[in-house]
Amino acid sequence: MMKQFALALCFLGLALPAAADSPSDAGLAEVRELGELNGQALACSHKQTAARIKVVMINYAPKTRRYGEAFEVSTNQSFLAQVKKSPAACQDEAVLASQAETLAARLQAAIPAAVPQ
Repeated sequence: MMKQFALALCFLGLALPAAADSPSDAGLAEVRELGELNGQALACSHKQTAARIKVVMINYAPKTRRYGEAFEVSTNQSFLAQVKKSPAACQDEAVLASQAETLAARLQAAIPAAVPQ
């Protein structure tokens, strides 16, 4: 009986991380994508785009550790990946800025302003 309970607990533990984008995760994918763009912008010295992404995060993302960590991890991974490439691999700043604005709109739609943060 105890082995069955332990086995069921293990399976439950494996299943929980697989449950993606629950209602409490609203906007998390967009935050990660903004982090990716931020890492690229920082690595390519696109300061205005990086500053705009920061403003979007401050204004629209939930102020929680989970969202902040998701943004930071994505930023760091993207920055390191971009630095490993040649400088010619950098996207034009206008392209990154446009992608950031699209993500900002998606984030605003995913997390209504009325939701307490």
